[in-house]
Amino acid sequence: MKPITLIVSVVLAIGLGSYLLLESQGADSRADENRTPSSLISVHVGTLERMTVHRYVTGYGLVEPEPATAQRPAAAAAISAPVTGVVTDVKVAAGQRVRRGQLLMDLNSGAMTEAYAAQEAARQRKLYAAHNTSLKALQEADARLALLRVTAPLSGTVVRLNVGPGTAVSTRTVLAEVIDLRRLVVRVDIPRAAATELATGQTLNVPGTPPIMTRLRYISPAVNQSDGTVTTWAPLPPGSGLQRGQFVRIRIVTMTHRDSLVAPAASVVRGIGAHGVLWMVRGDEAIRMPVRTGLRDGGWIEVSGPGLRSGMPVVTVGAFGLPRRTRIQIVDAAAGPSDSAASRSPRTP
Repeated sequence: MKPITLIVSVVLAIGLGSYLLLESQGADSRADENRTPSSLISVHVGTLERMTVHRYVTGYGLVEPEPATAQRPAAAAAISAPVTGVVTDVKVAAGQRVRRGQLLMDLNSGAMTEAYAAQEAARQRKLYAAHNTSLKALQEADARLALLRVTAPLSGTVVRLNVGPGTAVSTRTVLAEVIDLRRLVVRVDIPRAAATELATGQTLNVPGTPPIMTRLRYISPAVNQSDGTVTTWAPLPPGSGLQRGQFVRIRIVTMTHRDSLVAPAASVVRGIGAHGVLWMVRGDEAIRMPVRTGLRDGGWIEVSGPGLRSGMPVVTVGAFGLPRRTRIQIVDAAAGPSDSAASRSPRTP
């Protein structure tokens, strides 16, 4: 046989062998796609559920007295001395509840004592009743007495008492602080980007046992130049148990979807944007299914896709990295291996 003919025969033989090998591998691959995989992977499962889900703006707030509004004055007052003098008598104690106008303490100022001013005011009232003095004289006597008597500007609790009998004071001295503890608010400074989702009337909750629910009442129209936040506040219900100066975690509900189909958060492998993947449990197999994702609320994620419905089992723990289709062994963490899906009930938001 000629060398050229021999070379051609060898090349043809190699090519034919390669073709047969590739064809065999392709046939095996196609058979694998139609055949249940032989691998067995242990996973945990949950179920799709229907529930109400929310989107939140979260942050930390400070409990403080309600600021003044167009409807009513502020819920706190720092009481300063009306004149320079000396405190002669303190009639209340820290922690005591007082009513508006109640006498808190007496002062002496210069040559005028509270006792003398009280006697003079009483004398002028008697003279005025007998038409023996003018209204102006009576009003001046009452005004002098008022400067030496410190009264509560609002009903509330004396939360701070800074002076005692014998203390010298000036008009810059803060004598006491009174707060209406039934009118507390939680003030929250929200980053400007997140504040665009806010509106007055939205639900604000303070997680706890039990949680505290209220509604957003005020959103500042201006941005704080120091930190780029927007100040908001919401009134706390009386008896909330929170104290002035306390920091609390808050959530403001900015969106609500009712009767939404949700999956356990551990079952959703998130993709780009609103895309994700679930592994649906069918018998002893887990099958990959693309889904669209929505709101995430706690341990649940809103999902949508063809054929999805409440009660369908999905892989939770072990979902990440699964092949498109694989045999699984369902594990119940409490009872050990099981052949049935573990049903998990959603929390009520």
